[in-house]
Amino acid sequence: MAVFKPPKISNMFAATSDGGSLDDGIVNFLTGGNSDYVSVREAIHNSDLYSLVSQVSGDLASSRLIADATRAQGILNNPDPRTNPHAFWQSFFAQMLFNGEAFAYRWRNANGQDQRWEQLRPSQVQPYITDDGSGLLYQVSFDEPMIGTQFFGQGDIIHVRLMSTNGGLTGISPLTALSNELNVKRESDKLTIQALKQSINANGVLSIKGGGLLDWKTKASRSKQFMSQYTASNGGPIVLDDLEEFKPLEIKSNVAALLGQVNWTSTQIAKVYGVPDSYLNGTGDQQSSLDQIKGLYANALNRFVSAVVGELNTKLSANITADMRPAIDPMGDDYLGMLANIVKQGALGQNQFEYLVRNQGYLPDDMPVAIMPKPVLKGGEKENEEN
Repeated sequence: MAVFKPPKISNMFAATSDGGSLDDGIVNFLTGGNSDYVSVREAIHNSDLYSLVSQVSGDLASSRLIADATRAQGILNNPDPRTNPHAFWQSFFAQMLFNGEAFAYRWRNANGQDQRWEQLRPSQVQPYITDDGSGLLYQVSFDEPMIGTQFFGQGDIIHVRLMSTNGGLTGISPLTALSNELNVKRESDKLTIQALKQSINANGVLSIKGGGLLDWKTKASRSKQFMSQYTASNGGPIVLDDLEEFKPLEIKSNVAALLGQVNWTSTQIAKVYGVPDSYLNGTGDQQSSLDQIKGLYANALNRFVSAVVGELNTKLSANITADMRPAIDPMGDDYLGMLANIVKQGALGQNQFEYLVRNQGYLPDDMPVAIMPKPVLKGGEKENEEN
């Protein structure tokens, strides 16, 4: 690995992502306790955010990264031998979705060949720009004390960015746009819980008629006596005289409406990430068909995977492409139906159809050639040898 002695550099933290380091102490120090900051620790406790990031990162990890070079394909297939490829890529994509950028250090041998990639938390990485603006340097703090903190050139770091406002040097976390929504959701949850507690704790109203103005001690004492009477009756009817009246309380319709109004945040989260609301169990667009929703979801996945492909094409000496069909069409039914429709229209030959289907694993390589029965000719008909 290449280790650089840092030249005269300028700190880029003012331009780095507002994304969520898991170290809240560092975040509060660097951001000055900015209330607009949303940490990843807070985000993963939101069911809608967790559901979206878990689903999208899993689908992105299911897609295939294809390189035209054998060595590049090998590191893409198994970036870190300490874990399985799907777990590595899902964690990498989740970090990108939460923070707007993701980092991985390239452990390489003396010949510059990649041995393994180590994913880095945003709190471990601090980007710098050289004084002449010709390149980036990364200050990386490893967890291993023997390695410590070192500076690396931009060729040693895989740095994926989503939307950027400084020419693509750093990324912006989507959680920044959700700070108000999550604050409203938090306060709405508090209000809902409070309303439910009050509706459950207050079983009813015991009215004393003709008793005059009773002090609160007398009222509290009568309440305890009434509850003791209710408990002693073992679930039986309550007997009251003409001077008392008891009215049980029920959960009103406005409390039910309060429970339903908190679902609007799922729509806001889906909007920020560009994912159809239906994928978060929302109402979605009732006019959209299933194919239209899948098309919108495919576009969202393509935007995210393009950020990774662009970085890999820059850092690896290979041409990287992404096959997103396993993520969008995991069973392959849509792909098979599309090919069958093309064959029906005459734009694809039967042998070409079998070749594509066989490559997708629908047909085994040792499958025998199909023997089609000859059509039965009626009287007076002649067989068309060309057919």
